Amino acid sequence: MKDIAPETDLLALRVDLAAAFRLAARFDWHESVGNHFSVAVSEDGRRFLMNPKWRHFSSIRASELLLLDADDPCVMDGPDAPDASAWTIHGTLHRARPDIRVVLHCHPPYATALAALKSPSMPPLDMNTARFFGDLAIDLECGGIADDAAEGEHVAAALGNCSTLLMANHGLTCTGATVAQAFEQLYFFEKAARTVLTALGSGQELGVMSDEVARRTAEGWKAYAGMADAHFSYLKGVLDREEPDYRD
Repeated sequence: MKDIAPETDLLALRVDLAAAFRLAARFDWHESVGNHFSVAVSEDGRRFLMNPKWRHFSSIRASELLLLDADDPCVMDGPDAPDASAWTIHGTLHRARPDIRVVLHCHPPYATALAALKSPSMPPLDMNTARFFGDLAIDLECGGIADDAAEGEHVAAALGNCSTLLMANHGLTCTGATVAQAFEQLYFFEKAARTVLTALGSGQELGVMSDEVARRTAEGWKAYAGMADAHFSYLKGVLDREEPDYRD
């Protein structure tokens, strides 16, 4: 049974996802009119909201988000069909992983540059990079544009039990239980990628934490889970003052 969230909850999910798009554009994480975010609205995860095809992140409004069914074989046949790669990635993930409520896929500059390295990694160099210790999947097999079913299955398998997937020669996918949590992962990963690339650019030897310290640091981040809600609430407040139409 694909029971959709109550109307008030559905509206809140629409508003949060629309905010994530607007904020991603502000942070320069968007790319032309591509890339895609989604949020599950049914208990089984198979009904989800996602951005319309080729709509710029900075213009997306809550009411314009598509309500899709991961099990509907006719989704790509309609006049309002989503982007093919968006359907492949998000449809597959929401179908295979009901525990994943939010999927944010984009090509942020530093994360994408990190993904372009021959051997991309996230060494624990500071608090932000250590945040992902043990919770980052890296897919080294680039399959090109993810617009077929096989590539969707590949992405879902590559993510595994991690919250974040760095896709070699491609970009980044972050997940979470809420839009705020997934957005916070995206926010911190881009900052962490910038730290790694800046440190590598110095040409000096990296000061990598021991596994013990990195693991303890990653575990310590769990006590700060509430930061995501506080941060996202603040950012939505900025939008409420400067771009309130995202709620429309």
